[in-house]
Amino acid sequence: MHDPFKTTCDFLTSAMPTRRQVLQVGLAASALFLAPWNAWAKVGKMITELPERTVNLYNVNTGELLSRFIYWQDGNYIKEALDEISYLLRDHRTDEVKEIDPLVIDQICALGSTFEAFQPFEIISGYRSEETNKELRHRSRRVAKHSLHIEGRAIDLRLPGVSTKQLRAAALSLHNGGVGYYPKRSFVHIDSGPIRHW
Repeated sequence: MHDPFKTTCDFLTSAMPTRRQVLQVGLAASALFLAPWNAWAKVGKMITELPERTVNLYNVNTGELLSRFIYWQDGNYIKEALDEISYLLRDHRTDEVKEIDPLVIDQICALGSTFEAFQPFEIISGYRSEETNKELRHRSRRVAKHSLHIEGRAIDLRLPGVSTKQLRAAALSLHNGGVGYYPKRSFVHIDSGPIRHW
């Protein structure tokens, strides 16, 4: 599969770009806007080289598990698999389901590859309805009013055998989206919003 990011990097490191390289960069830039799921899926070099992408997810609130679950294959996301992941990451308080942003799932895949994780990621929170988010805000000032959990673009998780500090460092190294650190509650927040951390 053509990787527009690699083309851009090759162009920028070349001392004398050829006409073909200039055209490739233009096409790469267009791809970023015309095919965001494929172009922005590069959250870690390790996952772009995999023939398929998998995740191990365990929802601590419902006891549901997806083990070595393939959600991307042959250069494409598998819609049925994304639907199953979205169901597992539903708001367990209201049972409401929202489509989860594939870029957040890619982040989990990249983190799993980083640690060569055999244990599933423990999911503390995925999608949250506005009602649930409002309720959680009453309990804690750390819950954002316009949380990306409401949009299906954020996940709170931990990984057995990996410290919260290590997981946070790995998430930050992806340079992709937001990373929140909650050592007292032993979880890390990741999202597909702007790059930031707290």
